[in-house]
Amino acid sequence: MQDDFSGAIDGAKDARDLLELATAEDSVGDLLRRGLDWLTRVVRFDLATVFLLKEGRLVSVAARGPLANAKVRQHSLQLSEFPSLRQALETRRAKAFTEEDHAHGDGDPFDGVLDLPPGHSCMVVPLCAGERCYGVLSLDRAECETYPQPVVDLVEVYGQMLATAIQSAEQRATFERLHRQDHEHAKLLEAQLGGDSEGILETSKSPVMRDLARRARQVAETDTPVLITGETGTGKERLARAIHRWSARADQPFVTLNCAAIPAGLLESELFGHVKGAFTGATKDRAGRFQMAHGGTLLLDEVGELPFDLQAKLLRALQEKTFEPVGSDKTVRADVRILAATHVDLQQAIAQKRFREDLYYRLSVFPLRLPPLRERREDLPQLCAFLLEEQARRTGRRGMRVTPEGLVRLEAYEWPGNLRELANVLERATILTRGTELGPESFDVPTRGAAGVTALPEEPAPAVGGQKLPPVLTLAAVQREHIMRVLTLTRGRVYGANGAAALLGLKPSTLQSRMKKLGIARLEQFVVDEA
Repeated sequence: MQDDFSGAIDGAKDARDLLELATAEDSVGDLLRRGLDWLTRVVRFDLATVFLLKEGRLVSVAARGPLANAKVRQHSLQLSEFPSLRQALETRRAKAFTEEDHAHGDGDPFDGVLDLPPGHSCMVVPLCAGERCYGVLSLDRAECETYPQPVVDLVEVYGQMLATAIQSAEQRATFERLHRQDHEHAKLLEAQLGGDSEGILETSKSPVMRDLARRARQVAETDTPVLITGETGTGKERLARAIHRWSARADQPFVTLNCAAIPAGLLESELFGHVKGAFTGATKDRAGRFQMAHGGTLLLDEVGELPFDLQAKLLRALQEKTFEPVGSDKTVRADVRILAATHVDLQQAIAQKRFREDLYYRLSVFPLRLPPLRERREDLPQLCAFLLEEQARRTGRRGMRVTPEGLVRLEAYEWPGNLRELANVLERATILTRGTELGPESFDVPTRGAAGVTALPEEPAPAVGGQKLPPVLTLAAVQREHIMRVLTLTRGRVYGANGAAALLGLKPSTLQSRMKKLGIARLEQFVVDEA
């Protein structure tokens, strides 16, 4: 194996090339293929295979060498059946297998795929970076020799560098996905909302909402920070957009950052930007949300989820209106009006040492509380009309309306998910209703009695518009009826993009469990002959 050792020494000189690979803008697939090509400089092999972990299995995603073939590239292993591979991942140490390991170990991972001689050269290298293990790299040779330890040690370092490159590629993909989603989300909101959100606020029939709109208009004329609180789904971002539109900054950018939706390690860069080379994957300078919002408004959504160590940097940026991008010593100044929103009880978070008290007082100069939907039921007719019109712009289902009987059904529900839940309920009803009228039978929501809040009388149902309302159903009955309707619509299909689980917003396993509980045991009864 002397040639291997000499090759390893030469390969060590190429470490700089591999480090450049770790910051190259390649996809994970391209990166792995290039990485295996680089491996030929480090060690001899007849087959080098990268297996990535996917739901408890090691799945082959790249292979190089004379023995690489279609079977190898499609090969996968159940990790639980190979203790030696599991040990390599747990210890994060590479291992060269001896003839004794082959004889008394847990078998050859390529049994049935390759005809390798017993005791052949074999090495397993974990691919781990940070707190995550991505999979393993396996090296095999047809010769019956054991890889020497210096070679194993060097390839182990190579494996760490390759894992870092995988991590870098995934972080780049996350960056691009988040920026793309933010851009698309902003475009969609601008197209959908226009000035309607302001109108909904100011024409509300709820005294609490009308007072909220009045106060929001007053503070909009200033640059005072506003803290918007309220339960999840109450429309905090809509209120923030209305404040921006009412302000002197209306023609300038409105930028949002959801502090709960972005990995903690990326948040500082998202807020303040970074310079090229600041960290692995930072291949060019990138502006943060503060710079993007210069002259306009920055909404820090779910600010209660901001990591504690980043709160001090945010406080300084708010106080001094300056900050430094990650990896830079250059101070940047930004003229930004700050709005913050959260469903978290920040006073409790302060008591639990999860949120800085000085940051709280900086953000909550002018607090606004959005009431939950159950405290403003009188707005349901207007909200339904608004949400159905908003939905029609996306789906094309125009002219939909909720009947008076349907409104009574909606008013009898507690709405724990608030406006977001109402929008989802209306969209499901629109999908399942053939006509344009949404009556009580269109909505799969329990009544207050079924939810255990305020039981409706068991007397004959009152008349609305000369017609009797349907009797109150139990929650289980409503769920069973709705699931059966959806299964009929999907011809019994549970899985897939057009399956019942996707339409209901559930995991397939959750839907099947619920079907069993509700006594919906046979899918065949829903299947329609397509012939």
